[in-house]
Amino acid sequence: MADSLPRLPDDFEPTRATLHAYAHAVGAIPRAHAEPHDLWWHVSLKVTDRGLETDRMSLPDGGTFNLRMDLETHEVVVDAEQETRIAMTDGITGTDMGDRLIAAVAALGLDGEYTREKFENEEARPYDPAAAATYFAAATTVDRVFKEHLGSLDGEVSQVQLWPHNFDLACEWFGTRVETHEEEGVVTEYPSQLNLGFYPEGRAYFYSNPWPFEVDKLLEMPLPHGAEWHTEGWEGSILYYDQLAGDPDGLTKLADYARAVFKVASPTLA
Repeated sequence: MADSLPRLPDDFEPTRATLHAYAHAVGAIPRAHAEPHDLWWHVSLKVTDRGLETDRMSLPDGGTFNLRMDLETHEVVVDAEQETRIAMTDGITGTDMGDRLIAAVAALGLDGEYTREKFENEEARPYDPAAAATYFAAATTVDRVFKEHLGSLDGEVSQVQLWPHNFDLACEWFGTRVETHEEEGVVTEYPSQLNLGFYPEGRAYFYSNPWPFEVDKLLEMPLPHGAEWHTEGWEGSILYYDQLAGDPDGLTKLADYARAVFKVASPTLA
């Protein structure tokens, strides 16, 4: 088990973009076939000891299957009695990956309406197994820290989930405060929440964003280890990954950051 965050390669972005594109293709399958969840958890992937996996889904014959982005063998796997493996190292496009996965689940007896716009892309997809393995080590370590943080909190929490849309690994704590929105006479209630996530694109960073964001109450509150409040484009807090990577105390600092934001933000969400 890693005791520090690995440094992401300088040339990680092409491989990250490929993983992101393939995650879109993978996510299209549970979007069509998984039991729906009100908060869309059914489309997310989970970090496991082999890679990034969907929850298991039902088949017409009574069996089950799931999809796995296997970051040890570097394949996308349709894990069923009739297994399909697609190499991520072959450089196929996002469109091709989606088409192959749809064909694979069709062979299992499934037919559905797929959100092709989520994965259709004709760009070639470079893939460096070593870079992907480093990302997997980072994601596995972050997943562990996030789960430990969630376990320390009172109240309702989410799972730790990899979202195909932004390819970020994130979790949420839900406050008791409720916001309402009225549209065309229909009032919808939304629970307040505080997320915690890892975004690996560009200069990778951690974020923890309260919603609603109480500017007057939060911006003057100090954050540890170089973390800052962020208000340009989105509202929340940010701690850059490279400020912790390779640091023997990096995991402790990440946990400190998560606790610090929770301590100052959670009272505003009650």
